[in-house]
Amino acid sequence: MRYTHIDSVEPGQLLGRTIFSSNGAVLLSEGVQLTVYMINTMRRIGVTMIYIKDPNFEDVEIVEVVSEETKRAVMKQMGDTFDSIRSGKEINSKALSGSIDSLLDDVMKNKEVLVQLSDIRTKDNESYVHAVNVCMMSTLIGINLGLPTSQLKELAIGALLHDIGKVELTTDDESDDPKKHHTWRGFELLKHKRELSLLIAHVAFQHHETMDGQGIPRRVPGDQIHLYARIAAVANLYDNMLHDLSEGRRILPHVACERLMALAGTKLDREVVIQFLRSVSVYPTGASVRLSTRETGVVVGQHRGLPGRPIVRVVKQGTDHELDVKEIDLAKHNTVFIDTVLL
Repeated sequence: MRYTHIDSVEPGQLLGRTIFSSNGAVLLSEGVQLTVYMINTMRRIGVTMIYIKDPNFEDVEIVEVVSEETKRAVMKQMGDTFDSIRSGKEINSKALSGSIDSLLDDVMKNKEVLVQLSDIRTKDNESYVHAVNVCMMSTLIGINLGLPTSQLKELAIGALLHDIGKVELTTDDESDDPKKHHTWRGFELLKHKRELSLLIAHVAFQHHETMDGQGIPRRVPGDQIHLYARIAAVANLYDNMLHDLSEGRRILPHVACERLMALAGTKLDREVVIQFLRSVSVYPTGASVRLSTRETGVVVGQHRGLPGRPIVRVVKQGTDHELDVKEIDLAKHNTVFIDTVLL
């Protein structure tokens, strides 16, 4: 499989991964042959990046920290939780707890797998995918920090619900009144839920606070920001940088990691950033890249200890119309580096 921009997709190519709606329903199935209508529809619903099948990379497996099945179940449970909050009903804490347990099980089993946020997003599912990603990344950071299981579960639930204050948000989110900001609204929604820990509400409350005391909504100094919120802040910012198109283009993972490092110690907790960078794929599997040798290829493998030095497969047209295929392990070829990520 290759991970590519929707504008590079051509009719007749095969979809590499299924596209889901916010409630887990299948919009387009893996393996479907794409038509002009399908490609245009994907653009219309907000899809920017997809996986396509490629015979030169059919053996490339995208290993995920959390399975598609678990993600779909958690997204559905999020929808149910949001509906309960909108209607003023009690949250089904047992169902929410069960879906989080499944996610924690996946993360614990795959904690050595490097994170790559390559889910196919639409306007319909983007807030749900974002929440699941922040939950997953926060949990990985918590594991790296050595948090016990009980705290990991609190952290995971808080991270999943960190943006719950955006439910039915009708006031200006950037209003001068901090109590109208989604962080404060989220805290107010969650703090009265007897079935949830107050620390879970503080993740929603503090995930936009910063270590220098210049954050939102209360400008509290770093030593007053709960660890759960400091963790969720890093995960939330990273996912937003990769997928927020307000600047006109998406930020690539290696650039986002550099920005996180630049913010460590001022806006973000330095140790949290360090532990996050241990678990992130700087150049995701399936991404097309240009090497310093001017060769182009696709990332086909990763090294946990060296996320910036993946394995790249280069495919060229050789003599007698045969393909010349070679793999360059950047962990072993110290003088070769990735020059550009091609979209």
